[in-house]
Amino acid sequence: MDSVFERHCSELVARERSGHTAVVEENLLYVWGGYMSIADDEVFLPNDEIWAYDLQQGVWEVFHMTGEVPPSMSGTCGCSLNGHMYIFGGCDDNGQTNQIYCVNLTDGKYTWKKIIHEMGSPPSPRDKLSCWIYKGRIIYFGGYGHKLLTDVDSRNRSFIVDEATWVEDVFWGWNNEVHIFDPMEASWNEPQTHGRAPAPRAAHASATLGCRGYVCGGRVMESRTSDIHCLDLESWTWSEIIPVTNNPVGRSWHTLTAVSDSTLFLFGGLSVDCKPMSDGWLLDVETKKWREVEHPYKNKPRLWHTACPGKDSDVVVFGGSCDYILLVDTGHCNDALVFQMQPYPLFRICEDYIAKNVRNNEMLRNQLILLPPKLLTAVQRRISFYRPSKKKQC
Repeated sequence: MDSVFERHCSELVARERSGHTAVVEENLLYVWGGYMSIADDEVFLPNDEIWAYDLQQGVWEVFHMTGEVPPSMSGTCGCSLNGHMYIFGGCDDNGQTNQIYCVNLTDGKYTWKKIIHEMGSPPSPRDKLSCWIYKGRIIYFGGYGHKLLTDVDSRNRSFIVDEATWVEDVFWGWNNEVHIFDPMEASWNEPQTHGRAPAPRAAHASATLGCRGYVCGGRVMESRTSDIHCLDLESWTWSEIIPVTNNPVGRSWHTLTAVSDSTLFLFGGLSVDCKPMSDGWLLDVETKKWREVEHPYKNKPRLWHTACPGKDSDVVVFGGSCDYILLVDTGHCNDALVFQMQPYPLFRICEDYIAKNVRNNEMLRNQLILLPPKLLTAVQRRISFYRPSKKKQC
């Protein structure tokens, strides 16, 4: 049993970062890209490495990536589909991009592939967008980026020009476009939507429940909102959800995560008065009620972080900043915050109790070896999670 209780004196931990991509696959949290601050410089994290955090053991590993490696960037839109991580858009040293890449997370090779579309036209370059996954397709919404003057139709309200940034015939701005990417066909298409679409926005949050994609908040020109919109992914019809309770304050750079068939969890972000937030809220999309939830991380505000669904309806938040990053950009984080959204199954309660207490309980230690082999292995992995550790950033 010694090996369970004794670890290396120094452990690797992913560097602090914001604007990164994270997905969960087979109980591993994968983290790629983003940026951090060194002195007064914003520095992108390496594009040829991916970090994996074992949610059971609480241990980080880093893997080298090969293939058609994308540029280092932040603000890309990442998701996991059929064991692959897809990233689209983002901002690199040359500005926003509209390239799409994928990597298999299950074969142990971590080889990037740049996808060349066979049909349709990709969206214009953008970052700070979001996506939904439905029936094996990735549906992208919104973001901030640039278009040529010839592509900006003043009668079309799907693109709002940022008056502060334009160069000759290139205009930057916010959009509310919906684009579908089908990985099986490597095709793009833009569906005709119905109903009243949300205002163009970026740095918003989105989540999927069944056949509906939800959008919450984000930056719309100079304001930050808390409105909620729903897109039916069968009929492509937009509708707005008007809550019957008090709303969370308007914000951007927050996250929204599905935690049940009818419930979404909102965490953090940058408020309308530029305050980094640490509040957590649950929205019941059927009753249209928001409820603020108590959690142990009220002293850990986060913005431009990631949030992924974990085991037993947990939400795993990683990274982000605790500063108003447009003013002071030093407080990037590298801790993983696990939010419990529902009562745990009895097995997990028992497993966690043993793992937390075995070091200080001689009777537990002596009886551990009596467990069946598979159960013993699972408990040993969980004991690792509660170890005292000395973490080394890399």
